[in-house]
Amino acid sequence: MVDISSDFVGIKSPNPFWLASAPPTDKEYNVVRAFRAGWGGVVWKTLGEDPPIVNVNGPRYGALHGADRRLLGFNNVELITDRPLDVNLREIKQVKRDWPDRAVVVSLMVPCEEAAWQKILARVEETGADGIELNFGCPHGMSERGMGSAVGQVPEYVEMVARWCKQNTRMPVLVKLTPNITDVRHPARAAKAGGADGVSLINTINSIIGVNLDAMTPEPATDGRGTHGGYCGPAVRPIALNMVAEIARDPETQGLPISGIGGIETWRHGVEFMALGAGTVQVCTAAMAYGFRIVEDMVEGLKTWMTAKGYSRLDEVVGAAVPNVTDWQFLNLNYVVKARIDQDLCIKCGRCHIACEDTSHQAITATVNGERRYEVIDEECVGCNLCVSVCPVESCITLERMTEGVDPRTGQEIDPDYANWTTHPNNPNRAAAE
Repeated sequence: MVDISSDFVGIKSPNPFWLASAPPTDKEYNVVRAFRAGWGGVVWKTLGEDPPIVNVNGPRYGALHGADRRLLGFNNVELITDRPLDVNLREIKQVKRDWPDRAVVVSLMVPCEEAAWQKILARVEETGADGIELNFGCPHGMSERGMGSAVGQVPEYVEMVARWCKQNTRMPVLVKLTPNITDVRHPARAAKAGGADGVSLINTINSIIGVNLDAMTPEPATDGRGTHGGYCGPAVRPIALNMVAEIARDPETQGLPISGIGGIETWRHGVEFMALGAGTVQVCTAAMAYGFRIVEDMVEGLKTWMTAKGYSRLDEVVGAAVPNVTDWQFLNLNYVVKARIDQDLCIKCGRCHIACEDTSHQAITATVNGERRYEVIDEECVGCNLCVSVCPVESCITLERMTEGVDPRTGQEIDPDYANWTTHPNNPNRAAAE
């Protein structure tokens, strides 16, 4: 038996899979459906001051599709909730009463004035919500009003508002970070300095999803005009993973609890975020594309994987990969791999040869003598992984570690013991490392 329950900054939930602040968490009806499906928690869609926000009535979403119409990226120009604050607060209170074992965190965004934060914090606290998330990430609409990412891009503002909130509420405070910044570590450090209990990231990325070349308008368009929106979905996951890892391994923010967000569709994606330091993960686009029941596979997949790997609790997984994230200068330049093609699996498409011949190292030969055949030239192969990446047959091309001898490309002796590469005499950055 494994225990996948979560205790994140004092907020308990039966599993680490939460719904992010977004359309799926905009009202009681949706949240109750989510909890019935098995989600461990929600971050209620961002609340603001009355009067309510007015959203566009035209298209709010745009999509980037793969060749099979699979949703790769999602763009939205929707603002924070356009439902009255009183209605949202009443529903939050009812949901928390009906589902006491689930996490209910409330996302907030008000003008950068302490009085405004004091006022809304008091009202949210009355609902019995488990915590708040400060939305410092929204890149469109609200940022033009001096909120959202306009705050999140200025570490001094992040620290200031976080401190206001910690001084004016008993609830745990999470700071939702914007990815639209040069170095995400700076606002994370500011959030910690302001006393925030944790951070969540990433929020959406500034984007224009495409252009209608007939109407010559950005998409989605409202009455002939469009604007930049927030980009999310599977395509942003690598960016989110890197930013989570940067905060997890930064000496100034090590130990700061992280809720990971960005393109999570499966249990495996969630575990990747956890391995890089996230205590919980938040999902939006996948739920909008496939419905709330995807959480069933996430929960069962996580349990099955933990059992197979011998983990019994989530805290054994969280951060497990962080020690293996390093800077380029500390990578082992004595480590050598070569591509290997399984001729039994090869379908003779030639993509590996074309990619390597035209754009890489000319390390794959193409032989046509009655039968097409592709083979690797060890002397030219640098183990770059391009052929593996473009091959349409899984496991047809693999990388094999060379454990002895001399690298034919560099003439350097291959050292099978690379555990102490940081201080290895062949490491050109040894002095810096030491």
